[in-house]
Amino acid sequence: MVQDPELYELAARVGQKLRAAERRVVTAESCTGGWVAKALTDIPGSSQWFECGYVTYSNSAKMRDLGVASATLEGFGAVSEQTVREMAEGALRVTGANVALAVTGIAGPDGGSPEKPVGTVWFCAAARAGPAIDIIAEVQRFDGDRAAIRGHAVHHALRLILRLDLPVRLESGPRPAAP
Repeated sequence: MVQDPELYELAARVGQKLRAAERRVVTAESCTGGWVAKALTDIPGSSQWFECGYVTYSNSAKMRDLGVASATLEGFGAVSEQTVREMAEGALRVTGANVALAVTGIAGPDGGSPEKPVGTVWFCAAARAGPAIDIIAEVQRFDGDRAAIRGHAVHHALRLILRLDLPVRLESGPRPAAP
């Protein structure tokens, strides 16, 4: 039984896009606690385009598993553009996947500050294109309780993958003769 039809449909669209582009995705999640990976793997056939997921809730896990620099965490905090970019880049590096999605935020009910209130969530979607990496990084602020903030974050994360430029791989085969 599908609990959230909109989320299921979003995840299915992500899967179709990744499969058409012959890409594999890795997730690096903090405040969403693996919910993005769960939504993606709810889709039948996801083994064709889902590589793996990391739940790096603590700073030590971000450093150990994804290679986030301690200087980044000390200087900018776990909920920052710098950290979420390093999470995505680290996930690409350690897995060899060619698409990464990273999420880090403050789901509450506490832990916020005037600069980073509860509901602040940073996202990064990254796609390897040869030696370069195409990156979209952005912050959102969601209202609601902890469950609502996390749910909004999962939906937004999936929409972010859909915004990545992932060209569809054309079938290789004989080309038509030139006239």
